[in-house]
Amino acid sequence: MMKYLDHLEEIIITFLIGAATVIIAVAVVHRYLSGLPIPALQDWLLGINLSWAQELCIYMFVWMAKFGAAYGVRSGIHVGVDVLVTRLPDSWRKTTVVIALMGGAIFTGLIGALGAKFVWENGLHYALFNKLGMDVTELFEGPITPDLEWPTWIVYSAVPLGSYLMCFRFLQVGWAFLHTGELPHHDHTHVDGIEEIPAMDSTQALEEYEVHKFNGKDGGAK
Repeated sequence: MMKYLDHLEEIIITFLIGAATVIIAVAVVHRYLSGLPIPALQDWLLGINLSWAQELCIYMFVWMAKFGAAYGVRSGIHVGVDVLVTRLPDSWRKTTVVIALMGGAIFTGLIGALGAKFVWENGLHYALFNKLGMDVTELFEGPITPDLEWPTWIVYSAVPLGSYLMCFRFLQVGWAFLHTGELPHHDHTHVDGIEEIPAMDSTQALEEYEVHKFNGKDGGAK
């Protein structure tokens, strides 16, 4: 189950950043070409409305940031100052780390709860009750976005969803830390998709050089 949640989290982040990049590129090219005095091309491009692109990309980056924050907790890529914590005795260090993780879980849980309440009152309850055929005459329908004309509760749903996921990741990391004593660590020097080459010291490197040099001369003599 966790494997599917991890993959879903990564797919959402990858899709959002990839789609936002493509949309921005298309919008920039469209704006540039629309200014060229080419009658047929200019008229055709001006008939294409891409005024919504900027708004959509802003929303996509907001969603990406919220889910990316949760991914950062899971993978250990968030920046933190642990100079004092690492110098503490093991018992104090463990207690400090657990308190910090629980503080993160409580904070993101509160943000998620407040965000859920805001989304519910901002139009989600109207949309849900209306979908179920219930009376919505006294409910607040909620505003819509300027360009896309989407219900704003859809956009703001990133806050409770991302915050609750981040809260879950804090609890997950805390649980693993209590059982293993290890925190997720991200190697910033590693690049995914590139095979790591084992490091060698200077003596080993010199020996490798001498072997290749000797083999090269021997091969040339033959």
